[in-house]
Amino acid sequence: MPTGKGLGNAVRAGKAIGCTAVQVFTSSPQTWRAKAITSDMVEDFRAAKEETGISAIVSHDSYLVNLCAPDLDKRAQSVRGLTDELRRCSTYGIGFVVSHMGSHMGQGVEEGIRAVAESAKEVLAECPDDVMLLMETTAGQGSALNHRFEEIASMLEQIDSPRVGVCLDTCHIFAAGYDIRTEETYAATFDEFDRIVGTSHIKAIHVNDSKKALGSRVDRHDHLGEGEIGPVAFRCLVNDSRFLGVPMTVETPDAETGHVRNVALLWELVSGG
Repeated sequence: MPTGKGLGNAVRAGKAIGCTAVQVFTSSPQTWRAKAITSDMVEDFRAAKEETGISAIVSHDSYLVNLCAPDLDKRAQSVRGLTDELRRCSTYGIGFVVSHMGSHMGQGVEEGIRAVAESAKEVLAECPDDVMLLMETTAGQGSALNHRFEEIASMLEQIDSPRVGVCLDTCHIFAAGYDIRTEETYAATFDEFDRIVGTSHIKAIHVNDSKKALGSRVDRHDHLGEGEIGPVAFRCLVNDSRFLGVPMTVETPDAETGHVRNVALLWELVSGG
């Protein structure tokens, strides 16, 4: 939800369109700078949670973060930026921060994962332990890490912390080559994830259709049921007992008008509707 009028209003706006979970940015995702958090901002956010009954709130970090940047100054800046994000979330009482983690930019997958794990450990060491870092699955665009389940498993193993989990994005895994368009392929893909990573690590889900084809490795979100994935996957997802209580948020286009109908569609699909 847009946060221009404050995080409290973002939660209230989410409630108004039928949300029981909301994703926000605590600062602009396009810059390293962030406004200082005042006690009034925190109080309003906490009041909004109380008013709406929405406690499942997730933050997304800056798109600038690259924990394995070959340029060590940029890598250090990414560590500081992600550390600051987790600290802001702790101040607000937001329990999850989603991060794309990193792109290896020619260093190779193994070195990229090693560097991300090292950087993530630095971040966690400097932050309160009441916020969990969620590694987002990616489409594999460019040299982005975590488009293969094996990469996620390796990163989790190397970081080795109960404070790290996974945010699964339906558009991203589809663009990365994992088919979820039918009941059979949905089951096969999540069985594969469970075997390689473990579905228990999934702590948040981004529910997006894809404008681009299976295996395209291009990250372009579409309205639910209107893209290359189609509606079956989303019906399977919202009725999957493994994900009861896991926050599911849409990141579909045209937020002002599109979120209303995409959230409504998900509710219609619950229990096979």
